[in-house]
Amino acid sequence: MLRGLSIGLPVGVLFGALVLAESGSGLGAALVVLVLSPFYGIRGARRMSRAWPGAKGLAPADRGAVVRATRCGEDVGEARLASAVLEYGGGLRSASEQGRLFPWVVLLFSVLAVALALSDTFTGSTRQALVSWLVVALFLLELTWWPRKQARVMANAQRAERLARQSLRERSLG
Repeated sequence: MLRGLSIGLPVGVLFGALVLAESGSGLGAALVVLVLSPFYGIRGARRMSRAWPGAKGLAPADRGAVVRATRCGEDVGEARLASAVLEYGGGLRSASEQGRLFPWVVLLFSVLAVALALSDTFTGSTRQALVSWLVVALFLLELTWWPRKQARVMANAQRAERLARQSLRERSLG
């Protein structure tokens, strides 16, 4: 529940704010938040559960330690959590492979957003044009920021997995 809320609510609020800024409709913004938040929250939580099924068996503090160590490329600090680091790292890799088309989809939507922003600039209100160019900026940010962030997380996950394997070897020898 908390995982879905932490994923869905920011998405709903962001898009609701864009609707409010573009249309000035509080009702429209509220509807967007009420529809998109559960949709993205449920979808995101289910995707994460499929990518890392072992997370259910961990205490919240252990789950947090595994995620933090893997994403930062550090040793998890406890040999008993090393296998969870390996499983979470595999889940990150799997999610990354499944998302290979994502940059192309973002690029397509970026081109469409530029076309809409140009149209709004010449035919719409100033508010519509500003919001449309804000959306273009968000798409461009996604195109430039996300690939670097993902590459860094994947490199860190590999380092954490290497440390986890070393910890498991030492544990089996000791």
